[in-house]
Amino acid sequence: MSLIARRRELAAVERLLDRVAAGSGGHLVVTGPAGAGKTALLDAAAELARARAIPVSRMDADDLSRLTAQDGPSVSRTDPDGRSIAPEGPRLMLIDDVDRAGPQAAERLAGLTSAPGSGLLAAGSDPLGLTPELSLRGLTEGELAELVPDLPAGAVHAVWLASGGLPGAALTLADELAGLDPADDPLIHLALSTPSRAAFLDLDAGLIRLLETAAGRPSPPATHARVLARLARELLGDPSAAGRRRKLIDDASAAARTAADPGAVAEVLDARLHALWDPAAAQERLTTAAQIVEQARLTGDGEAERRGLFWRFVALAELGELASAEAALTAYSRAGELAGDAEAAVMVLARQSMLATVRGRFDTAAVLAEEVAVRGRRAGLADTERLVGSLRSAIDVMRGDVAAHVEVWQDLARRLPGHFFEATAARALAESGRGVEAGLELERLLPAVLAGSGPRWIGAVADLAIVASRAGEPAAAEALYAALLPYRGRLVVWGGANTIAGPVDDYLGRLAARLGRTGDALSHLDRAVETEERIGALPWLAHTLVARASAARDRAGDDLARARSIAERLGLAGLLAELAPPADEWRLTRDGDDWRLDAGPEAVRLRDGRGVRYLRTLLAAPGQDPGAGPRGGRARVAGVRGGAGPGRRRACGVPAAGAAARRAARRGRPCRRRRTGRHAAGGENGAAGRAAARHRARRPAPGP
Repeated sequence: MSLIARRRELAAVERLLDRVAAGSGGHLVVTGPAGAGKTALLDAAAELARARAIPVSRMDADDLSRLTAQDGPSVSRTDPDGRSIAPEGPRLMLIDDVDRAGPQAAERLAGLTSAPGSGLLAAGSDPLGLTPELSLRGLTEGELAELVPDLPAGAVHAVWLASGGLPGAALTLADELAGLDPADDPLIHLALSTPSRAAFLDLDAGLIRLLETAAGRPSPPATHARVLARLARELLGDPSAAGRRRKLIDDASAAARTAADPGAVAEVLDARLHALWDPAAAQERLTTAAQIVEQARLTGDGEAERRGLFWRFVALAELGELASAEAALTAYSRAGELAGDAEAAVMVLARQSMLATVRGRFDTAAVLAEEVAVRGRRAGLADTERLVGSLRSAIDVMRGDVAAHVEVWQDLARRLPGHFFEATAARALAESGRGVEAGLELERLLPAVLAGSGPRWIGAVADLAIVASRAGEPAAAEALYAALLPYRGRLVVWGGANTIAGPVDDYLGRLAARLGRTGDALSHLDRAVETEERIGALPWLAHTLVARASAARDRAGDDLARARSIAERLGLAGLLAELAPPADEWRLTRDGDDWRLDAGPEAVRLRDGRGVRYLRTLLAAPGQDPGAGPRGGRARVAGVRGGAGPGRRRACGVPAAGAAARRAARRGRPCRRRRTGRHAAGGENGAAGRAAARHRARRPAPGP
């Protein structure tokens, strides 16, 4: 057997077969991206095994995923031709695409290697940690020339750039070039037709080099416009290339106008929306989407028309018109179905999952996310894993399970610098009780985010707004409020609307409350509630009602009762924990000119003074345990400059006492409050009262 540039791998297969023939057996795992030649290597191993009279059996990922611990190595007792294989004795088992068998793939593979004398050769995209493992690399340009000896040198170079040296992809591209008109430039043809291997905001370095080379070649104006536009679009993942993207789009627009080619105009308009993503231009995106559809229909370009329909969905979602957005998504879906577009089907499923999460249909959202995983992998969509991760994390975060996702966002921030994934990680830190770390991230990120732009920008500002509303300095809250204010009335939409994170007015209301501007806060929060009720976004509504209850204590009772009802029915564990803090937790919260001390279900109001301010100083250490509070429990401070403690949000507490009770408290008499149909003592006999009494006993004497 001979495979181009695979001598090392074939030698490892030969060694495995030697062990099988000798009765000791073993295993070998081969990894690499799609098109690297994994299946070809398994085919070669099968022929080598048969040449030694070693029986061969094959499994796929579905077979592997169905295995149980009891199945062991005795499975798959027939070869590919249906001949029976003895359950004992030497044999070679081949399994392709093992990573598609799920997270238990490595464990199941380990069970298959336990039969004496049996050999296992498995192939997958990602390392499994089962040594020995070999990673298949791409071919060099010289090695690729051996693989496609009939292509001229210029075409070989184009194929090598477009394929990244992966032999499977290279052979497919070579077949495509074999039918190319001799007058066509193979390099320009591949530059325009080769699909990107990069996920969203990643860079496909080979494709970019191919496009840059093609851009320097003479070509008709319409073709030149398409090359420049695609290069600008592929450079979106480079945050330092904003000026270059704009120049490329301007030149592409001029070339398209010169050509007067509707198809080229549609492609340039689509690339402009990608490459020059303006967060404020939602209405412009809606107008441009209609222009793309119109130009594409003039030339019968169904793919460009579908892109225009998808942009319409994104723009309508940004503008808060979810009903109209769903109609646009349906039109996009139907167009994709007629064209047999598998990628469009995956994108539709992903957005349907996101919309189900927005409305609190979490089980439906989870089922759709799993379907996205299966169909995305089947379609070879580069974004599949990250897209599915976003859908699953959205469900978890809405339910209150935030802590597990901090490291995921931090990892993305390291892999994709300049796209503000750190802001999402900072929000996750704040909502999981790590306020000090979140506040530090806010300080680090704020200047860059305020000066930035791009498809994730408004989401990053919203994420930092949550941090600032809990643990930020007033200056940070003020700056974020000013940045978000032009977007009031809209929804926070990331990129292509794979994630929608609530009304902008909700974030503005929280920031205004943090700044003490109660009137502005209530105005924004009222608008957010109206939007959420209109579109049926019940999880958002529950959170906004809690925020409004904190800002408007005179009507907090109704909002808190409704929020609790929604949270209980939807299973919003995080919000329920906030509404009903543990009995061993107490909180000191600023309330106008006074302070409120909460201990479990009890509360007492304290007048401001040196002692209370001293206590505030001791406790204003978010994310840390400053010592045992009443009942030996945890303590946290809410509404204190420097942090809001380890709670998920600024503590909403309970409705403030009425005017008479406040006057009584200021005269030193304990207040009582009705809760759920019965009185809860807040005086000296309650935990909060006892804490207040101890505070008064230790209070320093007034100064002169």
